[in-house]
Amino acid sequence: MSRKTGHIEGKSQTLTAPAPFADETSCQCRAPHEKLTIAQARLGTPVDRPVRVYADGIFDLFHSGHARALMQAKTLFPNSYLLVGVCSDDLTHKFKGFTVMNETERYEALRHCRYVDEVIRDAPWTLTPEFLEKHKIDFVAHDDIPYSSAGSDDVYKHIKEAATCHSARSCRAFPAGFLFPLCSGMFVPTQRTEGISTSDIITRIVRDYDVYARRNLQRGYTAKELNVSFINEKKYRFQNQVDKMKEKVKNVEEKSKEFVNKVEEKSHDLIQKWEEKSREFIGNFLELFGPDGALEILSGKGMGRKSERGSPVLPGWRKDSTGHNRCRHGRGGGTKHKCKLRKPGDLGCPSSMPSTRSVEAFCSQVT
Repeated sequence: MSRKTGHIEGKSQTLTAPAPFADETSCQCRAPHEKLTIAQARLGTPVDRPVRVYADGIFDLFHSGHARALMQAKTLFPNSYLLVGVCSDDLTHKFKGFTVMNETERYEALRHCRYVDEVIRDAPWTLTPEFLEKHKIDFVAHDDIPYSSAGSDDVYKHIKEAATCHSARSCRAFPAGFLFPLCSGMFVPTQRTEGISTSDIITRIVRDYDVYARRNLQRGYTAKELNVSFINEKKYRFQNQVDKMKEKVKNVEEKSKEFVNKVEEKSHDLIQKWEEKSREFIGNFLELFGPDGALEILSGKGMGRKSERGSPVLPGWRKDSTGHNRCRHGRGGGTKHKCKLRKPGDLGCPSSMPSTRSVEAFCSQVT
């Protein structure tokens, strides 16, 4: 059974638990485990007989390149069960070098990858027929680039160039202990993801070491934990203070720019409003004091000529010897008078015109 709880291995179900370790379970294929060819595997197998695909590696600083390789291995065939071998610290340090993550961390990282069905701890550096037979492995998946290590140009060379034989035990063409697999055609290549690798990540960290050391000092790590000398610790802390000051200055500058921009926007709006109001004021001024303005009309230019005493003579009226307004048509200016030669409401009609005193009072207020 796989980590798809309650379902047969290889059957796609919702993940409910991490992938199990190989030494905590055993292969429980219900059908006899007969050797499959690639053509048979690609056509599909019974549900209770998934194609057992093996992929191995160090998987230090587990990243997307690792995950993509495992995804390819998992999806090589319609019904597959992916076993992933992870080499121990001892083997890795001996043949490849020191790792960032220890073996336990690397095992756990693989267990929580969605493509992995089973994790084999302390996997061998070079695959043997006994290992392949023990775990009932049908195919080995890895990128096709030669992997030189442990004195070999390619540790997968014997898998790629496997001779045809039905069983390592019955095959007499090779001496005992020869490392060819049980059958030929077991190697299935995957594509390597360019631009991402554990070495690339470590190179970035080493290149920007000072940045990460300062960051971790800020986060509360001690100089001893970071293996930083006393002088470098003081230098990093000083640089952190300088960076904080720079950040404050930058924030002040940004806020100042925002304030200036707001002032400019408001001043622009005020100027625009002032221009509109000034146009309106000038227009009103011209309407009142211009050549055709109301003041000119009321002061005599538009209303008529002035009399000898200085009071305005209203259109349609004349001054008599006493200085009173008289209708030009010979009638007096009483309020009940209706000028027969003018329509009521016309300028100069005595029924609608103000008295001389009211006109003079208005003009004195205006001037």
